[in-house]
Amino acid sequence: MQVILHLGVHCTDEDRLLKTLLRNADTWRHEGVAIPGPSRYRTLLSDTISALADTPPSPEAREVVLDAILSDDPDKVDRLILSHANFFSVPKLTFAGGYLYRWAERRLETFCDLFDQDEVEIFIGLRNPATFIPALLADTPAHDMAVLMEGADPMHLRWSDLIRRIRIIAPEVPVTIWANEDTPFIWGEILRRMGGVPLDRKITGAFDMFASIISREGMQRFRAFLAENPTINEDQKRQAMMVLLDRFALDEVIEQELDLPGWDAAYVDMLTELYEDDLEVIAEIEDVTLIRP
Repeated sequence: MQVILHLGVHCTDEDRLLKTLLRNADTWRHEGVAIPGPSRYRTLLSDTISALADTPPSPEAREVVLDAILSDDPDKVDRLILSHANFFSVPKLTFAGGYLYRWAERRLETFCDLFDQDEVEIFIGLRNPATFIPALLADTPAHDMAVLMEGADPMHLRWSDLIRRIRIIAPEVPVTIWANEDTPFIWGEILRRMGGVPLDRKITGAFDMFASIISREGMQRFRAFLAENPTINEDQKRQAMMVLLDRFALDEVIEQELDLPGWDAAYVDMLTELYEDDLEVIAEIEDVTLIRP
């Protein structure tokens, strides 16, 4: 069985990815793809991984977990898709001890041990620290920057460090990465890659993210363009999306107000530049696929 684990990160797609996958679940079920609802596994997975932190899984542990997660016979499932943004930690503990997702290796290693007879794949959406940290702060009870960061310096946050840690602890596990800022243009590809279906297959919800940032008129024009040009490839679709976005973007959705002490425009620009450079580093890491527009 292929086990696909989507790990967030926090404050990226806000479960929209899972919701869109679930809209395709009935169709893909006939191809051996299982997409269970989150209530069937998120708490179970978190509790199981925590309970097994210092104990190797028993031979029966995998079957017990699968029986609880799946409504179908596990023997009929070829690909299981799980999405759990809190797998590494809850939002308020993202920087526990001043260390980004400090329990990532331990929890991921336990997960891979649990599914050691399966082919595990990891999918992660990343976000510019300039918007990730303020969004994370808004999602924590204290709303206190010092409490959230626990001494971590935003200027030193490198997603590539996390990805390298994942590669070290699970070198056999393929990792697929994308930038949250790009999701409106690559949403369909992310869904198809997670589902294991051909990249040119028509699926439900492939343009949902794009529709959320463009006006109704802009979306109508885009759909008309697709109807008039049914044979264009994904690159051509993305080019059309970018052109239409220039004219019909919902600025109130795209633009974000950043109001943190000491975070002036120059500071935000520097964080953004470091993030963009970091994505280039990630693209060069072995067995990591970076999806780009």
